[in-house]
Amino acid sequence: MAHPKRKQSKTRRDKRRTHYKAESQQIATCSTTGEAHLYHRAYWSEGKLYYKGKVVMEKDTSL
Repeated sequence: MAHPKRKQSKTRRDKRRTHYKAESQQIATCSTTGEAHLYHRAYWSEGKLYYKGKVVMEKDTSL
């Protein structure tokens, strides 16, 4: 029977197992804009980039 030469850490083991959890992507609703977006992702709304309910960047329209 084969045995591993080194113990694999709990972190490495858990990283491998994370991909089986979610059947579909989780959607959050922003309290500021009311837009639906993916958790932990920035999103565009009305020419502004939002993250955690705050404006991160505005779209440059002067080109």
